[in-house]
Amino acid sequence: MIEVCRVIPTTAERIFAVLANGWSYASWVVGAAHMRAVDDGWPAVGTRVHHRIGPWPLHIDDRTMVRRMEPERLLELDAHAGPLGVARVRLTLEPLSPTTTRIRMGWTTVTGLAHLLPKATLAPIIRRRNAETLHRVEDLAMHRQLPAT
Repeated sequence: MIEVCRVIPTTAERIFAVLANGWSYASWVVGAAHMRAVDDGWPAVGTRVHHRIGPWPLHIDDRTMVRRMEPERLLELDAHAGPLGVARVRLTLEPLSPTTTRIRMGWTTVTGLAHLLPKATLAPIIRRRNAETLHRVEDLAMHRQLPAT
């Protein structure tokens, strides 16, 4: 699994709120261009977000499904990307203090064309992409308003 991590100066609750909002998926996932639908109950196991990836007019309509979820701790996804295949993505949150959280993002191919590429070729590209993804998660967690509880 190719892994990146980032320490974010906020709570796991705020970070998970970003991940748990299916409509924000295209705001933090590099390559996702448009949200088409979000299943009721997202991010419960088995629910999906339906998205478009890639630039117009070359976009692909596809989906991402939740495999495992532990609130404020873990979100594991199967991200479908047309002929490129399916990637398994694991996001884990580790509180380091009451106001600081480490987020780790693990990524591996499961099927498709990307699965055929050597890891040494794929890893540098995926690390940079996923580092940017975590930067976007941080921006959303730090600057968006959470709903009142």
